Amino acid sequence: MGSVKDLEVIKPPTKDKVGVARFHFSDRYSVFDWGKMPDLIENKGKALCIMGAYCFETLGKRGIKTHYRGLVANEKLVTTKELEEPVGVMEIGLVRVFKPEFRGGAYDYDIFAKLAENDEGNFLLPLEVIYRNSLPPGSSIFRRLKKGDITCQDLGLDHSPKPGGKLKKPIFEVSTKLEERDRYITWLEAQRISGLTDDEIAEVKEILLHANNLITEIAARANLKNEDGKIELALDPDRRLMVVDVIGTLDECRFTSKGLHVSKEIARQFYKKTKWSQDVEEAKGEADAKGIKDWKGLCRSQPPKLDFELRGIISNMYMAAANECTGLNLFDVPNLGEVVEEYESYLKKISG
Repeated sequence: MGSVKDLEVIKPPTKDKVGVARFHFSDRYSVFDWGKMPDLIENKGKALCIMGAYCFETLGKRGIKTHYRGLVANEKLVTTKELEEPVGVMEIGLVRVFKPEFRGGAYDYDIFAKLAENDEGNFLLPLEVIYRNSLPPGSSIFRRLKKGDITCQDLGLDHSPKPGGKLKKPIFEVSTKLEERDRYITWLEAQRISGLTDDEIAEVKEILLHANNLITEIAARANLKNEDGKIELALDPDRRLMVVDVIGTLDECRFTSKGLHVSKEIARQFYKKTKWSQDVEEAKGEADAKGIKDWKGLCRSQPPKLDFELRGIISNMYMAAANECTGLNLFDVPNLGEVVEEYESYLKKISG
């Protein structure tokens, strides 16, 4: 079970062969690496499933290899065009997952070097690959710049960015994927821990560019700006790169409309104003100082539930975005423009 979807293994992967599995998308959500939160967002899972499937299908048509096999409706594999009603189950090709071991306050990635030495494939890369087309309010870039974790030069910028600023060209970043919490790293470290060659790293960036362009096109159909997002990758048995997990959804991407968030960022913004958010930051800092990975055990509080009205707005937002990005209109909800207006009114009301 993951934070927001469950994995059903139908046929396990082997060293030389991709397995078969199904993602069962739930209405759970997660922020700040916490995992399962205390309430649910209605129909979020089906909306994510359909958006992700549509992006995979379109990416495949453009020659990018993915692990997507189809959607499951009445126990049959179908495409998004064949759907008559929303579904929340996606069938995928399954690769092996090797988690780095935590030793002496650090993660050991030696297993990936050994896989590269043996020319082995069919495994998940321990990376999340991130694109940024702009830097909207709430972007982690500003926090990291303020703390000195990165510099403008690291990002290829010749000046300090401002929230909402448009970038001349996308920034490509990378973080860890299989640690207790995601950690931004340099491309050089990403290459080291994953065992990829120079050519494979270059191909990772090329695939990210294609995915970014595709998601930008699809989002534009719903009058959304594709601010930033991430993809995950694996190597197939022949060590060919393929896109895995899910792409192009409101959980994987940060979309905006008229300057307002249309993504999971809405929930993040709600929780950033809670005492629990402060406790999470303190717990993570304490865990870093002590060299331990279980930061949740150090957190002094549990997350509260979402505001009831806001939860309904987020639910409608997921469904409306799925309708308009795919053109399938499988959910009976107001159009996305109306939902965004409702969110804008909500923000005005709570701000007094």
